[in-house]
Amino acid sequence: MITKSIELFNRAQQSIPGGVNSPVRAFKSVGGTPIFIKRAKGAYLFDEDGNRYIDYINSWGPMILGHAYQPVVDAIREKAYDSTSFGTPTELEIEMAELIKSMVANVDLVRMVNSGTEACMSAIRLARGYTGRNKIIKFEGCYHGHADSFLVKAGSGVATLEIQQVPGVTTGVSNDTLTAPYNNIEAVKKLIHENKTQIAAIIIEPVAGNMGCIPPAPGFLESLRTICNEEKIIFILDEVMTGFRLSPGGAQARLNIEADLVTYGKIIGAGMPVGAFGGKKEIMQHIAPLGNVYQAGTLSGNPVALIAGFTLLQALKENPAIYTELEEKTSYLHNGLNAVLKEYGTDYTINRIGSMVSIHFSRHAVTDFTSAAAANNEIFKKFFHAMLQRGVYLPPSAFETWFISNALTIDDLNQTISAAEDAIKEMM
Repeated sequence: MITKSIELFNRAQQSIPGGVNSPVRAFKSVGGTPIFIKRAKGAYLFDEDGNRYIDYINSWGPMILGHAYQPVVDAIREKAYDSTSFGTPTELEIEMAELIKSMVANVDLVRMVNSGTEACMSAIRLARGYTGRNKIIKFEGCYHGHADSFLVKAGSGVATLEIQQVPGVTTGVSNDTLTAPYNNIEAVKKLIHENKTQIAAIIIEPVAGNMGCIPPAPGFLESLRTICNEEKIIFILDEVMTGFRLSPGGAQARLNIEADLVTYGKIIGAGMPVGAFGGKKEIMQHIAPLGNVYQAGTLSGNPVALIAGFTLLQALKENPAIYTELEEKTSYLHNGLNAVLKEYGTDYTINRIGSMVSIHFSRHAVTDFTSAAAANNEIFKKFFHAMLQRGVYLPPSAFETWFISNALTIDDLNQTISAAEDAIKEMM
């Protein structure tokens, strides 16, 4: 029963646009009433009606060690006694920047911000200021936040709501945002040829997570890196999802690719509202007050958010075996789901890298937004609700990756696989 969630959603729509504060939460893509969550612990969410769900959203990525991880909770509680905000420099900001630098080899300087959107927006501004160029290349289906430049063919959020063009994004901004299909290097080369010496940056999710999980094709990121070197274009990796999740050094370390700038989001706040961007000193020193590319934020480096993130990242750095455990658990889930779907003859493909995984109900490989969008979303809707009824909370959109936390047990994974089998049987 989800009686209270229905009541709360009806009430929310009277004072919040659409009843939610981020569109994907509205369940528009899957139908039905969104579930209102009251609390979470470890691998589980608990809704307002007392129902428990095995969680595969994990606050869209940052809960690598599970919800309410006790060292993080304790650190937040202790730091809050000192005040929730100062608006001044703190030693903790230095310690956080030093920790990030110690984990990510090619980051010389780090600027703290308040969200992944802000990090990506600031990185683009810096790239434009550094190069003196205006245009950027992004990839269809990649989502870098809701700043104007990023809402052109932006993946999960707008795809879920079937929004083709976003009102409020000016023609000038759209003209400066060039898009290419993910994993298509020839399309990138064509854009560069047509806009010679005009492109400031290429920004990409090194592993796409906003059209489901889509890893880069072999050689794709390496080719982008080479092109950026040749054309003096700033190469930006958006690691809001992948940073510190795919390895202690993020996707860069796992995939052996080096960006000029890298962006981070909620994971460096252990789920608190925080972000950062960083990179080579040669570029980062153009940010104010060192340079004249202005960026500021009253709450940037918020002490409560940073102590949460610092505690989480420190735990990940000191315990690299966590990544092996995450890999093993995700592989176990992948193999179990694969066996179930194969047995019942469903058209599907499963994409996975590290602790990111997703099912696409398609008989064809899913390598970009076009192939992701061609999958059978009607089947996904039925699958989503069948899983929800069995106590498994998946992302409420076919265009979102699943995130695995190390709090999941083998029993949890077996329950999920069993629920998937029952769901598929029910749908046949």
